[in-house]
Amino acid sequence: VADQTQMPYIDAVVHEIQHFISLTPRGLPHTVTKDNHFREYVIPKGTTIFPILSSVLHDSKEFPNPNEFNPGHFLNENGTFRETKCFMPFSAGKQICPGEGLACMKIFLLMATILQNFTLKPVVDPQELSITPTLSETGNIPPASYQLCALP
Repeated sequence: VADQTQMPYIDAVVHEIQHFISLTPRGLPHTVTKDNHFREYVIPKGTTIFPILSSVLHDSKEFPNPNEFNPGHFLNENGTFRETKCFMPFSAGKQICPGEGLACMKIFLLMATILQNFTLKPVVDPQELSITPTLSETGNIPPASYQLCALP
C-alpha cells in the first residue's frame, strides 16, 4: 500500500473501473434536516431524497467522454494520480460506506498483485468484447464473464 503513490496508472485504472461501471448509481436515501434551496427549487425539511451518484460519476465537465473507459480521467498532465470530488462510488455525505477505505485498498492491492505477476491475454479478439454494464434500477451489472489467460 505504501507504494500506491508510485503506481499512479494502476490507481487510475482502479478508479476508472469504479467510475465507468457506476455499480450503485443511486445512493441510500437521505432526509433533508432543514429547508434547502437548490437552484430555483426549495427542498423542505423532512423530504427524502435519493442521491443519483451516476449523475456525478458521469459529469462530462469533470470526465470528458464519461461513457468511454479512460484511466486518463484520473491522471494529471504529468502522469500523476488526480483526485476528484466527483468520484463517489461509495455514496456521499454522512451515509458514505464506512468500509470505503478498506475496499479501495483491497481492490488496489488485488489489481497491483495480478498486474505485477501476470500478463493477461484475451482468448478472443478484444474488439469483440463489450464492457458496457447492464443497467438496472438498483445497480449496474458488469457484462457477462470474460475468459482470459493469466501467464506468469
